[in-house]
Amino acid sequence: MPEMTYRDALNLALKEEMRRDPSVVTWGEDVALYEGSFKVTRGLLAEFGEERVKDTPISENTIVGVAIGAAMGGLRPVAELMTVNFALLAMDQLVNHMAKISSMFGGQVHLPMVVRTPGGGGSQLAAQHSQSLETYFMHCPGIRVAVPATPADAKGLLKSAIRDNNPVVFLEHELLYNSKGEVPEDPEFLVPLGRAEVKRPGSDVTIVAYSRMTVLALQAAAELEKEQISCEVVDLRTLSPLDDATFIASVQKTGRAVVVEECWRTAGLGAEIAFRIHAGCFDTLRAPVQRVSGLDVPMPYSRKLERLCIPQVETIAAAVRELLSKKY
Repeated sequence: MPEMTYRDALNLALKEEMRRDPSVVTWGEDVALYEGSFKVTRGLLAEFGEERVKDTPISENTIVGVAIGAAMGGLRPVAELMTVNFALLAMDQLVNHMAKISSMFGGQVHLPMVVRTPGGGGSQLAAQHSQSLETYFMHCPGIRVAVPATPADAKGLLKSAIRDNNPVVFLEHELLYNSKGEVPEDPEFLVPLGRAEVKRPGSDVTIVAYSRMTVLALQAAAELEKEQISCEVVDLRTLSPLDDATFIASVQKTGRAVVVEECWRTAGLGAEIAFRIHAGCFDTLRAPVQRVSGLDVPMPYSRKLERLCIPQVETIAAAVRELLSKKY
């Protein structure tokens, strides 16, 4: 199995789906001639031409709106927003139209479209360009939300998202683009939407994470293993729909859970996961669910302060140690 970067895995997924299905098209700011701000669309214009790979004006609301119309007309558009922070300019199209049209037409219209967008903090891009807005999208019925952590999942999930008849917001963490991993060559390799995965088995505590936090959780688990602490790491991979069964089964086995999220703590994803774990594992929980979250502040530019705002390997490990040290 070849090793490739997260960026190249996404690029391969796009190429394979565009070769397989002529109705798959892509557009966004700088995706054609410049080949994408993060080079995910490299080579697409040369292979598929300007009819299927288009640069757009700087108008996020229009980029998503045109994709909605194209999807209703029979295409499978993959719209790229340069960063998730700019998705705020397209929230009317995303929430009021993309999420609702199929229901408002009584299911007679499908919207097979994907909105790809990078996000997350850690690159010293300050308050307006370092946000983790996944809870905004998963809060809205009608939108599927994918958050791959590894190159293989990036390829498999994006291909599934393109083939799905429902709109999918596909969130790529900016700090994962250069990460490497083995990726199946099979052009029919798919990772189903709504299916979490146990990335590392363990017996003492379950760490539930997603996107880049999965990578940090695995590093924390490796550190804790040196202290004879066995962590099971569950990667959610999709936030809507959530795969409750996988993380609940894991917590029923270990009896303890730490939920790790990069987004803001208040009303964040961790609160929802913690509730579902308490509801599904009340009889087997040996301690209250712990949360490791981003701080409730606008992201600072200073590298040291930014690091304090985002969960790190050591903060995840410390939360696990604290959870195991308490007697209930």
